[in-house]
Amino acid sequence: MSLELIKGLRATRVFSDVPVGREQVRAVLEVARWAGSARNRQPWRFVVVRDQGLLRELSVLGAYAGHLAGASVVVLLAVDGTVSADDAEFDAGRAAQNLMLAAHALGLGSCPASFFPAVNVRAATELAGLREPWRVRTGISLGYPAPPLQGSPAIPQGRLPLSDLVIEPPQRDG
Repeated sequence: MSLELIKGLRATRVFSDVPVGREQVRAVLEVARWAGSARNRQPWRFVVVRDQGLLRELSVLGAYAGHLAGASVVVLLAVDGTVSADDAEFDAGRAAQNLMLAAHALGLGSCPASFFPAVNVRAATELAGLREPWRVRTGISLGYPAPPLQGSPAIPQGRLPLSDLVIEPPQRDG
């Protein structure tokens, strides 16, 4: 995977009507499962949702989850925090990033959604058909990107220069 491909990953919130094939979903899940995890605990499970009614229900469980309703498929990321309470969510984030990069490499768009507050986490977990110790706090929409909308974006684009982001601590003597 080239660095340009990684740098080109963008959130896609509007999707075309073209369905995502099972082979493509399997391919992105295969890459996601290879994400590193502390002590190789792999504290995640993936729930693949294609049912449009269920996608609409999930889309109201977070302030920025609306895009789930328009996706061809959503992967819910279930995490078992009892396996590794201190780092399970971090490990799940690594799996999510792998999944989104794999989708991008296949020409698919993706966007994560966080389910919050806790009542929404419980609802998403139940909609996934899971119960404790599993918690679903994240859904990742997948689909073919729709053509871009015309007009000016409401959110600034681009990235801060690296020189504004890197901080070097003061040098210590000795």
